[in-house]
Amino acid sequence: MPKLFYQGHSSFRITTDEGKRVFIDPFAGVGYSVPADLVLITHEHYDHNAIDKINMTPRTIVIRSRDALSGGVYRDFDECGVHVHSVPAYNSHHDRSECVGYVIDFDGVRLYHAGDTDLIPEMRDLASLKIDYALLPIDGTYTMSPEEASRAAEIIGPAHMIPMHMKLGMLWDYHQCMKVTAPTAMLVKPGEEIDLVHGETK
Repeated sequence: MPKLFYQGHSSFRITTDEGKRVFIDPFAGVGYSVPADLVLITHEHYDHNAIDKINMTPRTIVIRSRDALSGGVYRDFDECGVHVHSVPAYNSHHDRSECVGYVIDFDGVRLYHAGDTDLIPEMRDLASLKIDYALLPIDGTYTMSPEEASRAAEIIGPAHMIPMHMKLGMLWDYHQCMKVTAPTAMLVKPGEEIDLVHGETK
């Protein structure tokens, strides 16, 4: 069964059934000692692109936002048994030409990492994708507020919504999480690992 390990802030590690490890926006927390197969960077702010933390091997593949959004086209990638579909992410703090989110498919699970973004019209396009897990930022300053993220979850319609990016300089913020009203919200704390399943949890 594939797993999701939350490192804190916007940093996550996916482990597929085949044991491939996918790191997203490395920066916060622990869990970087294991070798990486694939690294995804949503944008080049320092709290999302700490490649120096990654245990790189000659086979590690790094996909940066400039790879994912090239020539005005949002790119798709197939690496390590994982399909990556790049999607828009932007707000007044994050230029849409330099930032992306990722919809990631592996082992029958579809996961959306929104990157740093506001509630944007393009999120409506995600509703038809039947996303299992949506990782949505909620800091309310550099990204959506908890209320906006709850609305985004309503629009996207994931089976599960996981809040992230709660307060700059903190791995996690309980009080900010408690402002999320999306009925599909689940709290995952830094250092916790969860099993990923397709659809609703039984």
